[in-house]
Formats: sequence, C-alpha cells, structure tokens
Amino acid sequence: MLAHGVGEGDAGFLANAQGFHFWPYFYLGAKHMVTGYDHLLYLAGVLFFLTRAKDVILYASLFALGHSITLLAGVYFNIPANAYLVDAIIGMSVVYKAFENLGGFAALGLAIDPRAAVAGFGLIHGLGLATKLQAISLSDEGLLGNLVAFNLGVEAGQLLALSALVTLLFTWRRLAPESMDPQQPTTVAINVGLMVCGFMLCFYQLAGYLWLA
Repeated sequence: MLAHGVGEGDAGFLANAQGFHFWPYFYLGAKHMVTGYDHLLYLAGVLFFLTRAKDVILYASLFALGHSITLLAGVYFNIPANAYLVDAIIGMSVVYKAFENLGGFAALGLAIDPRAAVAGFGLIHGLGLATKLQAISLSDEGLLGNLVAFNLGVEAGQLLALSALVTLLFTWRRLAPESMDPQQPTTVAINVGLMVCGFMLCFYQLAGYLWLA
C-alpha cells in the first residue's frame, strides 16, 4: 500500500518478539512517525498558520491525545477497521486541513472548531497506526507494555517532526511575512499541493479497497 506501513524487517521482529521489549518498540514507534509522510503532511497543514508556541503545543497535544487513544485501544481490544478505508480518510484529513487553510470553509459559511477537527482526525490517524500493528501477529505476552512503548516512541517521533516543521515554517515567515496571507501565491500553492497529495493518498487507498481488499 502507498500508505505508510511497517517495514518487512520490522514486522518480522514484532511478529517473533515475545515478552516486554521497551526500547525496540519505542524505536519502531518513533521511526514510524518520523517517516510517516501521511501524518507529516497533516501536521504541516495544522501548523501552517500557527504563530504562537502555546498554540503549537495545544494542537499537537490534541492530535497526540486522539491518536494515542485509538492506537492503544485499537490494538489491545482488536477493534476491527479496514486499513484501506482508514488510510483513505487520513488522506482526506490532509485535504480538509489544506482546504481550511485556503479559507474554503469560511467561504462556504461553515464555522468548524479547528481544535475539535484536529482531535477527531487524531483518532483516525491513531486507528491507522493500529491497523498496521493489527496486521502483525503480536504476542499477548507484554502486549500492553509494548503498545505503551510504541506509543511513547510515536510521541517522541512526533516531537522531532514538529521541531523540524516549526523551525522551517517560522524561518520562512521571518523571511517572507506575507506568507501569513491565505491569498498569497506561495501560500496558496503550498496548500493546493497539500490537497493534491491528500487526494492522491485517498484515491490510491480507495483503489486498493476496491481491487485488493
């Protein structure tokens, strides 16, 4: 699948591991987030117009809370979900945020709380992570501890990704203050690019669902 998954070697380790293994699961969780382009595209959209550190912390925390809940619960309680459809929704979350950044919802007269949207999409992104682990036959021995370790790794990876994205965006704003204007050509182009990437991810997953699932 085009969606970010668990590598074959990593999947093999997880399938064969018995008992509690904090650091391997922590590392794999961090690796999954840092290399997870679907999650990073969404976070880039969320951060795009944030200018205050407290807002970055708030939105990152809401997203982290959402995906932590469904990651842990999805795997531990084996909540059924089709990976293709979940990943298609994740693709649409990128489209949603870019459309919001372009003022699309405001133009339609829709007032959607962005905090609720980020928390809600966090739940979907976490379920996407859960489906990747559900596809592997994880040992029940030490499962909860390993899931917590994996989730902590995901949060560490998210912190690294956020640091890089915030540094990049804040530097760009200092060099080009006009980038805060939703109608500025570069701003429009970047968000249109995010929408295109989101649509590609979504359509690819829907195609997989129709022909491969």
